[in-house]
Formats: sequence, C-alpha cells, structure tokens
Amino acid sequence: MKLLAIVEQLFAQYGYLVLLIGLPLDAIALPIPPGNTTLTYTGYLAYKGVLHWLPAVASAYAGAIIGMTVTYWIGYKFGQPLIDRYGERLFLKPVHMERTKQAYEKHGNKLLLFSFLMPGVRQFIGYATGIIRVPFRTFALYAYTGAAIWVILFTGIGFLFGDQWKHVLVWVEQSLLYITIGVGAALTIFLFMKWRKHLLQKRTAAKAIDR
Repeated sequence: MKLLAIVEQLFAQYGYLVLLIGLPLDAIALPIPPGNTTLTYTGYLAYKGVLHWLPAVASAYAGAIIGMTVTYWIGYKFGQPLIDRYGERLFLKPVHMERTKQAYEKHGNKLLLFSFLMPGVRQFIGYATGIIRVPFRTFALYAYTGAAIWVILFTGIGFLFGDQWKHVLVWVEQSLLYITIGVGAALTIFLFMKWRKHLLQKRTAAKAIDR
C-alpha cells in the first residue's frame, strides 16, 4: 500500500488522533505516517471542509512538540550512559562529545530551528540535543518554534493549493532535499578545510620545535 493510501486510511479511521499519535512517531524515527505528507494532507482535508483548520493545526503542532520533547528526554536520560558504556565500541570518545558540544554552541540552535524542514534530520536532532545536554529552555525555544514553522508551512500547502497539493509537495520536498545536500556538502568542505589547517599548524609547530 502506498504511503498516501496509509495516511488516508488512518485519517478516515482516527481523524485528529493521527496527528497526536502519528507525528510523535515520525519524530521518534518511525515515519508511519510520514510527517510532511500527513501535514499536507491535513491542510487538504481542511480545504475540503473535512477537518476544521484550527483544531487540525493545533493537533499537528501538539503532536510535533510531543515527538521532539520525547526524543530530547530519551537522549538526555539514556544517551550519555549508553555512550559511557558502549562508546569505545562505537568509536565515540569523550573528546568527540566535547567537540560536538562546542560545534553546537556555534551553529546548533540554527540547525534545531530548521531541523523539521531537513529530510532525515528532525528524526535525530532531538536525541542529539538531549545527549549533549542542551538546556531544555534553549531546546524548547528553538525546537518548538521550528515545529510551528513546519506545521504551518506544510498544512498551508494543502490548504492553499487544494487539489494540486501532491504536485506542490513533491516540488517542495525535492527543493528541501537539494538544500539539505548543499548545506551538508558545504559543511563537510568547511570542516575538512578547518581540519587541514589545524594539521598544517601542528606540523609547522613540530618543525619549529625540532629546530
């Protein structure tokens, strides 16, 4: 059965509960139903008058923040103990976690804000912020704001474009995928150049000591 058919069947059977239960599952990395499609179809149902707009958006937003909050606390409570116990087997050393924290302090809040729009990122960013112990207030400020942007954007596609929502959704998802790949490639190049510069500095310092 196609994913859209699953979403349609779930809405027919459970209505608003799909948003309160399905979107948290999407955040936990069990994307059935898939978040973007679910939200856009929600907007379409509101456009058709099957669902009421405000309760639908409120339910979707509640589901999104429930999912992110659950993943944050899972990471916060269990992530570090698991890393302490199994980190060596996974090649995760304390220095790696410290560097991750330092990197997050520079750019992490922006990533958290837009993580819902980045394919594959929203399913893991909650765990990651919990593991590195980002303060909950900071997490909530950026994650909950990002959830609002995500919900309004994708339900808006279904509501504004009506019967054309499938075509618009495909275009938006492809665009977001390309943007994510581009950002990832740029970040990889940046980190490589920074690592290379650090390596050259160490070699220069070693040569100076030898002299």
